[in-house]
Amino acid sequence: MQLRQALAEAQAALLAANLKIKELTERLNQNSRNSNWPSSRDNTRKKKRTTKSLRTKSNKKQGGQEGHQGHTLEFSDTPDVIETYRPSTCQHCQAAFTDAQQAIAINKRQVHDLPPMRLIVHEHQSECLLCSECGQESQGEFPEQVTNPVQYGAGVQQLAVYLKTEQFIPYNRSRRFFADLFGINISPGTLQNIIKRVASQLRPVSNRIKEALIAAAVVHFDETGFYIGGERHWLHTAGTPFLTSYYPHKRRGRIATDEMDILPHFRGTAIHDHWQTYYLYEQCTHGACNVHHLRELTAVVENAEQSWAERFKWLLLSGKRVVEDAYLSGKSAVPSAKIAQVERIYTQLIQVALRANPPPPEGWPKSKNGRSKKTKVRNLVERLDKRRREVLAYLYDFNVPFDNNLAERDIRMMKVQQKISGCFRSQSGAEDFCTIRGYISTMRKQGISIWSALGSVFSDDILMPNLIPV
Repeated sequence: MQLRQALAEAQAALLAANLKIKELTERLNQNSRNSNWPSSRDNTRKKKRTTKSLRTKSNKKQGGQEGHQGHTLEFSDTPDVIETYRPSTCQHCQAAFTDAQQAIAINKRQVHDLPPMRLIVHEHQSECLLCSECGQESQGEFPEQVTNPVQYGAGVQQLAVYLKTEQFIPYNRSRRFFADLFGINISPGTLQNIIKRVASQLRPVSNRIKEALIAAAVVHFDETGFYIGGERHWLHTAGTPFLTSYYPHKRRGRIATDEMDILPHFRGTAIHDHWQTYYLYEQCTHGACNVHHLRELTAVVENAEQSWAERFKWLLLSGKRVVEDAYLSGKSAVPSAKIAQVERIYTQLIQVALRANPPPPEGWPKSKNGRSKKTKVRNLVERLDKRRREVLAYLYDFNVPFDNNLAERDIRMMKVQQKISGCFRSQSGAEDFCTIRGYISTMRKQGISIWSALGSVFSDDILMPNLIPV
């Protein structure tokens, strides 16, 4: 009896050890191709880097494709300066040319260059006049924007905002830029005040963008970690192909998304990467990012060596091609027979995956909080089973994309900002930056010049983006 009990305990310990080894091995084999890791984390692994990609090779040759319209420096029809060079004598017989002689042809060459980099000082003088009738003094009024004895003009402020919020140049490097090019020494405090004033001007525009996002049919949502004052915070984003909104918060979950104030009112389709917080908003429909699924399925193929995952990848990509073919052929929806075929294969593969990842004979072990501690593969299969409508949302509606790449592109530039300039010093500073950056991202998506858009902030007529729901 004691031997049987000891054997049972040894078998249970061995099973637990095997599960732990498998978990650690899968964690060790994680990289940016088979998980949600950024590629920067791959560098910390002492492992030969691979060149595999989720994209399949095409038959196209490298470089510009046939019919691609190239871009080159072109002649200007309105040159600012024209210099004429006339020969004084004939190059053959040395006869002199007169000034009245007309040219029979003109060859042109143009040099495109920058004007001299110098600061223009515009002095405003307010005259004081003495009335000959009543003897009282009357003072001329300065322009509304001229409020101090000495101040920086709109052009300097526009460039300061552009350097910080579009090119992500840190304040100290911006100071050196102004000193080297224009010989002026702007303090970091002055640069920060400029950003704060512009953010205040753009806050009503930012609110209008949020209202347009709430009214949109499909919106992409995502979040990523970043730092404020050295502490971990979260940057939340919501966007469409024409609109972007950012919101920094200390929390990642519902408290943050509620305060962002888009999802609580949104009634369209929310595209995201299965973060459970998004599913708490039941008044809208949901669509899942299938690029995330392709990476997770790649991990199952490589680490768990389960063939069903490769077939599941094929199914998702085949469904994507079905949608593209139906759209290009002028159909308004995928034929019902095709949808039924995809759903049938989906169900079959889920059943195969569940059989390939059964629970242990004694059941799943419990974690400290009492939840079942299942393997990564099992969790993936159950999620694909439970959220199949969200996974196949792109199949049911042409407006729903296959992935959430748009949100990841919106977030990517904010990560670049962190790499170049580091963390934000304060919550208000991060909020100001996000307000301006959301405006910039929106204007760029709509093909509007960022320089012109920022310049309009210093006028009485701020350039507004197109806010029609898309």
